[in-house]
Amino acid sequence: MQATILIIDDEKKLNDLLSRIIGLEGFKVVQAFTGKEGIKLLEQEDVLVVLSDVKLPDVSGVDLVKTIKAKKPYVEVINLTAYGTINDGVQSIKNGAFNYIVKGDDNDKILPLLSQAVEKAQLQQNAFNADKKVSSKFSFAQIIGQSQPVTDAVNLARKVAATDTTVLLLGETGTGKEVFASAIHYESQRKQMPFVAINCSSFTGELLESELFGYKAGAFTGAVKDKKGLLEEAHHGSIFLDEIGEMSLELQAKLLRVLESKTFIKLGDTQTTKVNIRIMAATNRDLQKEAEEGKFRLDLFYRLSVFTISLPSLNERKGDIELLAKYYLKQFADKAGKSVKMTDEFLALLNKHQWKGNIRELKNIIERAVILADDALTPAALPPQFNTNVDSNSLDLQSMEKQHISKVLAYTKGNKTETARLLGIGLTTLYRKIEEYDL
Repeated sequence: MQATILIIDDEKKLNDLLSRIIGLEGFKVVQAFTGKEGIKLLEQEDVLVVLSDVKLPDVSGVDLVKTIKAKKPYVEVINLTAYGTINDGVQSIKNGAFNYIVKGDDNDKILPLLSQAVEKAQLQQNAFNADKKVSSKFSFAQIIGQSQPVTDAVNLARKVAATDTTVLLLGETGTGKEVFASAIHYESQRKQMPFVAINCSSFTGELLESELFGYKAGAFTGAVKDKKGLLEEAHHGSIFLDEIGEMSLELQAKLLRVLESKTFIKLGDTQTTKVNIRIMAATNRDLQKEAEEGKFRLDLFYRLSVFTISLPSLNERKGDIELLAKYYLKQFADKAGKSVKMTDEFLALLNKHQWKGNIRELKNIIERAVILADDALTPAALPPQFNTNVDSNSLDLQSMEKQHISKVLAYTKGNKTETARLLGIGLTTLYRKIEEYDL
């Protein structure tokens, strides 16, 4: 790809000469004669490197470096000057310039420096674009919903994202607590650093402690080498502790120390480890009530709940069901290579349903419906409990089950683990059904 170089110099003859020389090296060159013109071109063109005179009619080229870096951090700037001074040179580099060279004396350096600057800028641009893509994927813009309850929750989350405050997210299972936590992280000052998430209910007390805090070799049988814990992995970033209510009281005391002093002691260690992290937590339980009953540490509850956001259940935001359903329909239809529409009857049944599993349940229902559908999502693609007009006694359940398993197997291209997950059954059960129906 042809790199674009922006030259900012009010001496037209020199500007034209540099443009011709650089253009002969295979670069695309754009010219500006003032700082204002240069900034305008920077915004319009995909510039990688700027060659800027120090003395411009409207601004100092040294100060201009800061403006350029603020607008496009990956762009490299080389300052050119007729009369070099040590102070200008030092300030130029401090402001983020790639180099500072004197016209005439350093002419032979321009092209080699330019090539080096382009190479560095290209690497930085790739990293910058990757970061933007990640940030966009996990930003608040990806939270789907226009209802008042979800809008209120997003507005609160946006406000706290700009701070470094501990956040407690409350809500039923499947309401998107991790989505909110990641959005808070990726719109915070820590967005360039790791976001680590762990579900506390997925581990026993001992295993959760080793996962969070890490351990030294020899701390217990099987600990053959040192291991970093997730708290250390999240250093300078954020850690999200889902289902915090499942954490043992003993482990809660250790987490409290992290919140208070930003330090902890690994299993088998005698030295403290210091971390700089933001902690976010979530639960579907009434944590305050449990704390008052002695089932959760009250002091930890107060430290975690500095800023609390309650996420609405899907039943509290039924106006968003159509938006969510269409979003997941497109996602799964694209994955299956299908062109599928949603019928009004199908949507009506979604709106009537009581969503105990919230957004997660809706997502699974749409995925399965897409697998079963040919060109339209109809009530027939929903589980029997959705369609009150269907007399289940009139159906051959075995034939339905065989057909359903066959379609899911075809959708997953024979991946039995994925098929079992989508069907909500164990892998052993799936193998038994495949043998029973001779699939």
